[in-house]
This record gives sequence, structure tokens and C-alpha cells, in this order.
Amino acid sequence: MSDLHGYYLEDLEVGMSASFAKTVSESDVYTFAGITGDNNPVHINAEFAAETLFKERIVHGMFSAGLISAVLGTRLPGPGAIYLDQNLKFKAPVKFGETVTATATVEEIDAKRRRVKLRTTCTVAGKVVADGAATIMVDSREN
Repeated sequence: MSDLHGYYLEDLEVGMSASFAKTVSESDVYTFAGITGDNNPVHINAEFAAETLFKERIVHGMFSAGLISAVLGTRLPGPGAIYLDQNLKFKAPVKFGETVTATATVEEIDAKRRRVKLRTTCTVAGKVVADGAATIMVDSREN
């Protein structure tokens, strides 16, 4: 793997894994809301959020999904990989100041179609907050 290109299909093996972690700040949440237009008050309004079942503001679920994208695009398979699909179930809220670790693990490799299926998981202090699977198209050295 180089800085300009991630793993080639031939370099991948079932079981390979990579992670990316980020401590989510208040600024991150407001920036995400501004970029996406998702201004749901459960994320940005403390008074509103205090009246919800969470009793405080929570981080957008898709913020965690974005961290999965960071793993796939920069670590495994890395630069050059094309994100084709993602299924994701949100299991628990992420709170401001928590560190989310996104992990991708190779589960299947379809060399003929150049497709790789990865298990994608986000955790906070070891607790799963999002769980799913992604399909990625990966370059082959033999194109």
C-alpha cells in the first residue's frame, strides 16, 4: 500500500482489519449539521435534547458512518477503493466528547467482480454503537 494507492485486490485477505478513531467535539457536531443540513435539535439544542429519552444532545448517527468511510477510503482497502454500498444499524447513541472507533474487517473477496465485502462496526469504549457491512470495488494489479 502506498500513500497514493491502497491495497490491491491481490493484497487483501479475509480477516484483515483496520480502524480509525475520533473523539467527537461539539464543533464537529455543529460542522456536520452545517455541511449536511441536518439541524435536528436532538443534536444541536441542549434544552430540546434534555426532554428526549437521551436527556442530552447526541451525535448524528451518520457522523459514525462517516468514520467508516474514513477507514475504507484511507486505510482498508484505502485510496482508490470505490464505496458501492453500506448497510448499517445504529445500536446506541454517541455522546459529545466520546471517542468513536470505526473498524472494517474483510469478510469476502470476489476476485472476478473485484468486490470486497467488509464488516463495519463503530464502538465507544468497547460498546457497539453501529454495525453493518460495506461492499467496495477494489483495483486489481491485473486490470
